Amino acid sequence: MTTDSSTGLSRRALLGAFAATAVVAAPTFSNAAGLLRGAGDIRRVRMYSGRTGESIDTIYWIEGEYIKDVITEINYFMRDWRSDKTKSMDMRTVDIMAASHNLMGIHEPYMLLSGYRTPATNAMLRARSRGVAKNSLHMKGQAADLRLKSRSVDQMAKAAAACRAGGVGRYSGSNFVHMDCGAVRSWGR
Repeated sequence: MTTDSSTGLSRRALLGAFAATAVVAAPTFSNAAGLLRGAGDIRRVRMYSGRTGESIDTIYWIEGEYIKDVITEINYFMRDWRSDKTKSMDMRTVDIMAASHNLMGIHEPYMLLSGYRTPATNAMLRARSRGVAKNSLHMKGQAADLRLKSRSVDQMAKAAAACRAGGVGRYSGSNFVHMDCGAVRSWGR
């Protein structure tokens, strides 16, 4: 980590300070498509994991550039917690998550139920549930299963679908929404 000796601040701290200012100054986006096309100055993701007790609240994109160190943190956070294995997450999925979150106008972090899954984890879950796809995009680092306390499955799914950028699955019985960067489609109730 690089630190400026005159101020004692790391590059990350400076970016964080800049990002905090940008969050306050950033305009409210009227639709997610603009955000996904890069119309926004910053992109932020907020999540916590009930499985690991970890949380992340970070700016991962500023002025058209992904922040490499932050992407590494997101990849680790979204790892398969059962095996502690990571994969480079497809940032298009994180962009959809961030845009959906922004559309809902909330500050509550997502609860991440599942990000990356190893093939072994996916096979184990598939043996337990008909709702797990054999070739799940979770295994490619292209999907996330998310929950919010303050929004219904329907509200979350509508926000994700408004992005028109990937798959959106409603799992009302389990109270979560699947978001991925695959083909545009939707399923569930």
